[in-house]
Amino acid sequence: MISQRLEKMTSFIVMDVMEKAAELARQGIDVVHLEVGEPDFDAPACVIEAVTRAMRDGFTHYTHSLGVRELREAICAYYHDTYNVSVDPDQVVVTSGSSPAIFMACAALLDPGDEVILSDPHYACYPNFINFVQGRCVRVPVHEADGFQYRPEAIRAKLTDRTKCIFVNSPANPTGTLLSPERMAAVAGLGPWVLSDEIYHGLVYEGRARSILEFSDRAFVINGFSKLFAMTGLRLGYIIAPKAFIRPLQKIHQNFFISANGPVQKAGIAALQCAQADVARMVATYDTRRRAMIEGLRRIGFKIAVEPTGAFYVFVNARHLSVDSYALAFDILEKAHVGVTPGIDFGPNGEGFLRFSYANSLENIQEGLARLERYLKTR
Repeated sequence: MISQRLEKMTSFIVMDVMEKAAELARQGIDVVHLEVGEPDFDAPACVIEAVTRAMRDGFTHYTHSLGVRELREAICAYYHDTYNVSVDPDQVVVTSGSSPAIFMACAALLDPGDEVILSDPHYACYPNFINFVQGRCVRVPVHEADGFQYRPEAIRAKLTDRTKCIFVNSPANPTGTLLSPERMAAVAGLGPWVLSDEIYHGLVYEGRARSILEFSDRAFVINGFSKLFAMTGLRLGYIIAPKAFIRPLQKIHQNFFISANGPVQKAGIAALQCAQADVARMVATYDTRRRAMIEGLRRIGFKIAVEPTGAFYVFVNARHLSVDSYALAFDILEKAHVGVTPGIDFGPNGEGFLRFSYANSLENIQEGLARLERYLKTR
């Protein structure tokens, strides 16, 4: 018999969309992918060179379970230079992507029945991490008219003696919006631990992202190299945690993962030290695409109350078309041959919305919008 925890696990719907799109492609149908939250750029040349050199030099064995110290020192330097916060290398655990980091943080924090505050909508996989370690998700709705920002008073109303932590994701997936520093400070002051997913930091086009470490030491940071450095397939992430949690996290890592990939850790050092020009070029390109996506969606009839200023997503209200975002997304895929992500993937309050990714070329974005416009005229 399959375990109950796996029976209760939901699918990652965006992957269902991608797999259906792959079926259409095998039939010779061209699909424009606006569902994928993955950079379309190759990793920077210095990253490729570093990982190649590491393999040629025989750096292909286990590393320290916390990660190569030089990488941990580079991460600390990056957080100091970017956010003016001091992090000790012994507060960092390097992981094979940010997903294992989220799992490890939840495992270290939660006992059965402990509650975790989540915004609704939220990144699709958060509930599965929490439920898998037998925590309990407590959703706090955030709203389009408010830029999908947490209201601290709404969180406070949900706090109980079982509340263990509050999940923060800014810039956010799926909404692309940033939490204001005032609200982040207020969230940090509510009492529970804060688990801050900072994977989209650096991908900001107006203002700047703020790390939770600027506001509180009672916090865990999740970050990685996939989004900012276009290193999704290299699988490299990390946790920054209070020192009291490092040995427990290390034991999880030793037992379940052993260590992160050795050559890729060398690539992470190169990314932090040598890829600034590549990152600046990618961010400028994303911003051009962001503006084109927002303008194009508005032109074909979608209303965007607050423009997204981070990540590479636009989350739009499509309730004037359907209140079943899953059915709508697959109808768009099959009839318009455009991949989009249904809002229900991101929680009950995302129902009726669609997420569009601009991590694709400007030409493909324009083609996708043209197909979508033709589709809408047939409804």
